[in-house]
Amino acid sequence: MSATLFMILLTALSAVNIALTEAVKRSFTNAGKNYSANVLALISAIVSGCGGTAVAYLLLGIAFTTTNIVCLFLMGAVVWIGSMIGYDKAKQLVEQLLIIKK
Repeated sequence: MSATLFMILLTALSAVNIALTEAVKRSFTNAGKNYSANVLALISAIVSGCGGTAVAYLLLGIAFTTTNIVCLFLMGAVVWIGSMIGYDKAKQLVEQLLIIKK
């Protein structure tokens, strides 16, 4: 995996993971169920990070070599870390923009 592909996938899949995590959290909240936000983010990061990287490999015609499979699982971990750090900052930015807009 090239550095360019890594950064593109990290950016796109982190955004997907943030949206997916928020959607699942809202559905759990509406159903009145308790959940751990960090575990939920981890599960959605594995799905979006590993799954998104696998789809990118298929669409780009990249072979599933041992190195690429390791990168696939590492992308799941990096997406999780990136979305855990990025989600709170993105939410804070939106809240601040809404306050300024008023």
